Amino acid sequence: MKIHFDFASLQDMDSFYRKNLVNALSGYKSLNLIGTRSKIGQNNLAPFSQVFHVGATPPLVGILFRPHTVKRDTLENIYETGFFTLNHVHPNFLKEAHWTAASWEGSEFESTGIKEEFKNEFFAPFVAESLVQVGCKLVESQTLKVNKTVLVIGSIEHIFLEEKGVRKDGSLDLNALETVSVTGLDEYHLGKKLSRLEYPKPHVAPKEI
Repeated sequence: MKIHFDFASLQDMDSFYRKNLVNALSGYKSLNLIGTRSKIGQNNLAPFSQVFHVGATPPLVGILFRPHTVKRDTLENIYETGFFTLNHVHPNFLKEAHWTAASWEGSEFESTGIKEEFKNEFFAPFVAESLVQVGCKLVESQTLKVNKTVLVIGSIEHIFLEEKGVRKDGSLDLNALETVSVTGLDEYHLGKKLSRLEYPKPHVAPKEI
């Protein structure tokens, strides 16, 4: 038996219940720690689940931020400097990654024990423990009219990958990398591969590859 909520009932329900419900509707989401640095050299780290592919030619990634109605260090650092990093989360530092969401004074790296890493003269810090690290440069930003959330588009300038997670065709084996995903706001998961299927064609059932 399915439970039904319409728009009116969503509007009327307890705000905490609604937030948890709607946040989980999109299913499993990617989890990234976004590393930034202010102009005065203050490093910042925060978890994000609203990170998504925008395009491969040129290589672009998007992030959706909550409305910029309060101080948001990650967004403000990106606006100030134009640089940020995306870092996959793995089980060996999951609790520390979750902890970065607390309202720390100073650097979340120092406060949680996650190690910062600078390389290739890139301005923003990477997470040393992460097996997938992406350095990005701001190329576009928009505030969405519908709810004032902020869409940030970054170009991919650097990719650092653990060799065991890269297949011959360039795809990533996230199972081998033990990349963590998230549902809602605070429930974390490890993926389990079910199958990998060939490119779909009409009238031909796709085969496993």
